Amino acid sequence: MARRNRRGRFAPYVIGAGLAGLTLLMVVLGLYAAWLREPLTGFWVTGLLTGPLAALLLWYGHSQAEPTRRETFIGVMLLWLIIPLFGAIPFAYGGMTPVSAVFESMSGYTATGATALRDFESFPRSLFLYRAITQWFGGIGIIVLFVAVFPQLAIAGRQMFFAELPGPTEERLTPRLRHTAGAVLRVYLVFTIAATVAYALVGMPLFDALAHALTTVSAAGFSPHGLSLQGYMLPAAEWVAIFFMTLAGVGFLLNYQLLTGNPRAMWHSPELRVYLLIILVASALLFLALQELYSPGEALRHSLFQAISILTTTGYSSADFAAWPIPAKAVLVMLMFIGGSDGSAAGGIKIIRWMIIGSNTVRELRCALHPRAIAPLRIGGRLIPEEALKAVAAFITLYVGLVALLAMILAWFGADFVTAFSAAAATVGNVGPGLGLVGPVAHYSDLHSISLVALTFGMYAGRLEIIPIFVLLDPRFWRLPRRSR
Repeated sequence: MARRNRRGRFAPYVIGAGLAGLTLLMVVLGLYAAWLREPLTGFWVTGLLTGPLAALLLWYGHSQAEPTRRETFIGVMLLWLIIPLFGAIPFAYGGMTPVSAVFESMSGYTATGATALRDFESFPRSLFLYRAITQWFGGIGIIVLFVAVFPQLAIAGRQMFFAELPGPTEERLTPRLRHTAGAVLRVYLVFTIAATVAYALVGMPLFDALAHALTTVSAAGFSPHGLSLQGYMLPAAEWVAIFFMTLAGVGFLLNYQLLTGNPRAMWHSPELRVYLLIILVASALLFLALQELYSPGEALRHSLFQAISILTTTGYSSADFAAWPIPAKAVLVMLMFIGGSDGSAAGGIKIIRWMIIGSNTVRELRCALHPRAIAPLRIGGRLIPEEALKAVAAFITLYVGLVALLAMILAWFGADFVTAFSAAAATVGNVGPGLGLVGPVAHYSDLHSISLVALTFGMYAGRLEIIPIFVLLDPRFWRLPRRSR
């Protein structure tokens, strides 16, 4: 009877916990703003709104509740919608329009890095810190979803790739969620501290080093400088970013094994090998395309930096790549549609899904030559069931369809084709900067308000793997099960 009374209380508890964390963050940032003598109204107003609501939801919810599949879906969707909406209030008080503030907040919590901020010079330091923290928390949250929640919900074929996660192996969601969140936090903190120290040692101011560390390990890309890392003119800082962006694009499980004394496990991962191969090939192509613009050393640095930045969907820039030759821009657009490793903070379609599709294509070609052959689909010795293949195919279809839809909306409201297509791909893939009017030295605020709303939805849907969004649109999802007599 006690378990029945707890039904429907897991989602309120999770949302309440998220709002409680946001309230605490607002209090800390409000005190920090007061210490800097900066405006603090936005932080206090947000805290006053989220605090009572968090208390109410925590009182009604229950941490030990066992959620149904439907409740987990709803809880995840609402959490990633409510937090950015309340989180937009400080940006609105900081001088941004309501639409731009929600866009900026969603870009932060989804670790996208697309910005609608115009004037970096007059933006308060406390808001820059908040802006970076949104991406750090967003990166933690999405990794936990990818490795603890989505596999158990069998979203987009994820159920096959996380059988070796740290923590208990029970089917119940709650224990796995707690243990995985703790492991993610430990790995995250180690990388964040190391990145902060590394940025500071190469000459970056301590505040900027912390802000960039927060957004590097989360594969996010917000920078307190309007020109991103290129504005600091510190080549050594770009090499630091290259190293930590590469780590951020690696799956959490491999990073966890690296830090817990099992680095050899990384080299047994077929996805990691493909990931590194893509970096090498893309960097080589960019290097060839940039020979006439830079010296060989600069061309090598920019090629590696931008290939890793776009592949991992971090979105930093070491140069204005929107002004690069067309072949170089074509490579970057291709990388937008690949994405990082599964189980990482990176966005995009993900390398493992392309590996599944590629392996299935090879299998179909072989079956065309040998119709009676039995050819199971395997990756790295692991059998991939047909259900996972269908889920991956559905995900890629919805992904490409959403990019096309958003590009059409942007073109309808005045954006040129390059801007419309790259903005749609960059937001759905959680990359950040695109080409044209949304390039690395530009911003999204020049787009039509309806375009910003559409792209905000694109970031939200892309970060949550798209399929849950469409599941919620299915009327059958909302039909209550009949009570047994």
